[in-house]
Amino acid sequence: MTATHISSPVPATARTAAPASDEGSARALTGKRRIAFASFVDENYLPGFLVLLRSLALSNPGVCEDFIVLHDDLKPSSVARIRALHPRVSFRRVDADHYDSYAKGNQDNYLVRKAYFILDVFKIRDYDTVITLDTDMVVLDSLAELLSLREGLAAVPQFFYGRHKLNSGLLVIQKEYLSDEFYARIDQVGRSGSYELDKHDQGILNAVLDGDFVRLDARYNFVKRRLSGDLPVPEDTAILHFTGRHKPWQGGEAGYDLAQERWREFDLSDADLQAAYLGGGGTMHQDLLIHFGTPHVERTGHVDTARRVAHAHIAKGDYQSAVEIMERVHIPIDEAWPHEVYGHALMSVSRYEEARAQLLLATSAPNRAATAFARLAQVSWVHGDDGAAQQYALQGLTVDPTHRASRIWHQRTIGVPAQQQGSPADQLAHVAFYMDRQGNAGDKLLPESVRLAFDPDTTNRRWHSVHAHRLFDEAALERVNARRGLVIGGGGLFIPDTMPNGNSAWQWNVPDELMSRIDVPIAVYAVGFNAFDGQSYRAQRFRDSLRLLVERSAFFGLRNHGSIEKVRAMLPSHLHDKVRFQPCPTTVTRQLVANWQDPVKRDDTILVNAAYDRASLRFGHDYGYFLEQMARAVRELGDLGDVQCVAHSLDDEKIAFDLRREHGVSMPVIPMYDFENDEIRDLYARTRLVIGMRGHAGMIPFGCGTPIISLISHPKMAYFLRDIERPEWGVSVHDRNLADVLVERSRDLLADHAKTVADVHGRQQELWRITQANAADLRAVLGG
Repeated sequence: MTATHISSPVPATARTAAPASDEGSARALTGKRRIAFASFVDENYLPGFLVLLRSLALSNPGVCEDFIVLHDDLKPSSVARIRALHPRVSFRRVDADHYDSYAKGNQDNYLVRKAYFILDVFKIRDYDTVITLDTDMVVLDSLAELLSLREGLAAVPQFFYGRHKLNSGLLVIQKEYLSDEFYARIDQVGRSGSYELDKHDQGILNAVLDGDFVRLDARYNFVKRRLSGDLPVPEDTAILHFTGRHKPWQGGEAGYDLAQERWREFDLSDADLQAAYLGGGGTMHQDLLIHFGTPHVERTGHVDTARRVAHAHIAKGDYQSAVEIMERVHIPIDEAWPHEVYGHALMSVSRYEEARAQLLLATSAPNRAATAFARLAQVSWVHGDDGAAQQYALQGLTVDPTHRASRIWHQRTIGVPAQQQGSPADQLAHVAFYMDRQGNAGDKLLPESVRLAFDPDTTNRRWHSVHAHRLFDEAALERVNARRGLVIGGGGLFIPDTMPNGNSAWQWNVPDELMSRIDVPIAVYAVGFNAFDGQSYRAQRFRDSLRLLVERSAFFGLRNHGSIEKVRAMLPSHLHDKVRFQPCPTTVTRQLVANWQDPVKRDDTILVNAAYDRASLRFGHDYGYFLEQMARAVRELGDLGDVQCVAHSLDDEKIAFDLRREHGVSMPVIPMYDFENDEIRDLYARTRLVIGMRGHAGMIPFGCGTPIISLISHPKMAYFLRDIERPEWGVSVHDRNLADVLVERSRDLLADHAKTVADVHGRQQELWRITQANAADLRAVLGG
């Protein structure tokens, strides 16, 4: 695509202002772009719009943005037909009377009135990018480049009388144009009539813009008239536009047979569309796969489609729906993959015995056996049977010696530390996520940091470990009740999908009935609400478990005020006051670690961390942009220090590989996932600056007294910076000027490094004051 950006006609202040309605939302905190398609649809053009929706799904199977239908008056049956073709469609009525005032005597000209109504798109305020598509278009190729556009108002130009003007139908509109100011300019021109009436909506826009727009290649709005004489549609056409009065659904027009054949490719029944989508290639969007696959399974009972739909539900964290779709089909005994996916879904809702049966059936096929054995190992480990888990893991490795999940479960079962025989009366039980070797470095450090907040002795002599992911059963209950108290903490335990279960719907696998029978004091300590922007819980199960936990807790502390707001919103009002602020203990590391010494001299390094778990939720359509901006930033940061990649987990190394491959930028990689806790703290204490995307790539160095800049792709990063009153220490991965902002803020923080470190210490002191006040309350509850 060739796109030329011409300066925006909107003042810079309008471009940067965020609407008040976004305040406090996850998207406002992460800066993630919200994208929508929009069309004006009425009964006359409904056949064309249905074909447009089908063509969009089939030509872009991995794209499922919101679709806004602007309409004057659609029948309920028409609304139902539209909903059948898109899972994220919404409807907004236009102000037809308002646009009638533009027509100036042309009210009976249907095409003129229809063209005006699309101007309602400029009243949209809840999206960052809106792409308009006319109802006489079909989409024939990828729209990825349009989705990645971030600035200006883009359209395909037409050449009229020596001047370029934008063509109608396809507009890519950025947020600065979706404003009251810009709409007022459109309205003023529309009411005045000072535009070329026969050009309709683009006449008004051309009068307002005066040629000032981003110019797109003609392939994104290839008009039918260019094919006169029955010319074939060029292969690189992305959007074919059937301009003129004679529409394909009305019989078409002579001389355009080949073009109209392309339109008819998408004139399908719902059943044929579902089959075509499911039979297509390429990456499919989970929402579309579910939307088209579910009725296909109900109609046909097709097992492999049910398996694919279930897998999509699992990827979205909707495990119960995955179970339900698999329950609708009969799985032949020799169909291993459906058995494996069904078993995965069942274990995720804690139907463990049924899951075992399905997974054992899946081990019969060599290509699914290793995964099935690893899941069987997991089920056994969850139930505390390390011996069986080890055997299943070995069987998985026998099938595939390179299978990572089987290797992890095998290492976990052979490396179980024996609980030291201290006096139970002197011990605290500790529910946490105890990270494996080569696991996430932040999660590895967290349990020890929590313990340091209670006792300088973090060994099993003073602590009884309870892994959050293991089923809390009668034996576990008996062991906990023999201790002097129970501490729950060590990470963002309020997240639905790291190790899903149906007992609580968060990370501690505890049934309500057993939680109710814990008779020692419970302290929930510095837990985080870790749902990503766009991620949801099984709401009622989580709410019930959460409420019971708050009711039973003597102390309930969350690690940021954003988590407090989220959790209080799920609780009855009489429990709100029980939820208090307890900073993550990693943020006060200098205060907790015995004999801590700040470094006399720091290494001349800048450490960069990026995270890739749930990448689609982090980056949306902006990963290419993020990578390009980071390449620029790393080059310029090299003038300020030795820039190195610090990997909290194996996946974090991807940024170094991608920067080298795509932009020729090299960074050495530090494998922090292999570090012991003291090594993690030492490295972060000795560097001059950390630029991190993971929550604990900010909180740990901050706790060690090191300046930080957070790459915000998750609300929790912004929550922490808001709590320490330094929001300027964060920048969204979607920021339009990411590289410039990163370099500028890095330069500012490093210019007077001693002053910046002193500021970090001052911010930390306030968190330490809160921690000490809470410690006094905890001593009253737990003793010691």
